[in-house]
Amino acid sequence: MSHVSMSHISNIYRLGVKELWSLIRDPTMLILIIYSFTAAIYIAATAMPDSLHKAAIAIVDEDQSPLSQRIVSAFYPPHFNTPSMISLAEVDPGMDAGRFTFALDIPPNFQRDVLAGRSPSIQLNVDATRMTQAFTGNGYIQQIALDEVNTFVLRYRNTAPPPIDLALRARFNPALTPAWFGSLMEIINQVTMLSIILAGAALIREREHGTIEHLLVMPVTPGEIMLSKVWSMGLVVLLATAISLAVIVQGALRVPIEGSVMLFLFCAALHLFATTSIGIFLATLARSMPQFGLLMVLTLIPLQMLSGGTTPRESMPVFVQTVMLAAPTTHFVASAQAILYRGAGLEVVWPRFLALIAIGSVFFIVALARFRKTIGTMA
Repeated sequence: MSHVSMSHISNIYRLGVKELWSLIRDPTMLILIIYSFTAAIYIAATAMPDSLHKAAIAIVDEDQSPLSQRIVSAFYPPHFNTPSMISLAEVDPGMDAGRFTFALDIPPNFQRDVLAGRSPSIQLNVDATRMTQAFTGNGYIQQIALDEVNTFVLRYRNTAPPPIDLALRARFNPALTPAWFGSLMEIINQVTMLSIILAGAALIREREHGTIEHLLVMPVTPGEIMLSKVWSMGLVVLLATAISLAVIVQGALRVPIEGSVMLFLFCAALHLFATTSIGIFLATLARSMPQFGLLMVLTLIPLQMLSGGTTPRESMPVFVQTVMLAAPTTHFVASAQAILYRGAGLEVVWPRFLALIAIGSVFFIVALARFRKTIGTMA
């Protein structure tokens, strides 16, 4: 019995080594792996900041008062470009031409009405086609204008202070730095994407090169063939993840990791067990790499978009939340965020780990059944 077990382990190991050599001889895949865990992560963290940055704003100052000038001077880089002072007639043509995202109209007699206790209106025109800046900048501008008016009024009349003082405490990311979130979430996304691609491509490469027929005449089982692809491709992604965390995230981007990197890598390994099985399953359905790519897009987008990494799961419909509990990415994202962002230990994330093990086992069994059927028809 022991001899049989050692024979199975030896077959799985040697077949896995063969997969690694095949990957090394595939320059396209190597370039994809290197890019995905280096430049892609750095770009995602730095090139597209979530905060408002150099937004184009124009101001129509019909009041020409100290208060209106105070509001104008409150808009400055880096959140906003220096305001363009325009007339009311230039607002619509400027917005139509896309010269600015925001146009703020301060009406005549604005300061006089404020000091008289009336509630004058300021009109803010927003180019909503620039979705990110429009959503973020709208709140920024309202807060800036309100703060300037309140500060100005306090100098001219005795106004009671607010009944409460809101003390803001931003935990886990005190400076609200987008790179801290973007870099780690990109690593999480790349782990999922690359593991599916590599495992599926390994099987399709066998079929295209004709080596799958050679395996069928060898004394190896379908389970051994599949396990060899799971551990070899999973190991490649796991090593790339560890190097990327150390070199790109902690080194180049200087993002602090709150929790245990080893615990995160263990979580990633459990996740890879499921995603590599998904990759093999998709490869048994596809007859070529283009077909596999199309199937992967249909699978990968829901896995990433509905996992809770981009949008909190609480904001999703209840049906989507329930269905996505069967997806490994849901539990991987929740565990990874808890470990890397909040410094959670095993006592916090172990239920997610159990879920990953259960989901991975189901996907492995389903993929193995499909794999056996596929090679059975080939034989």
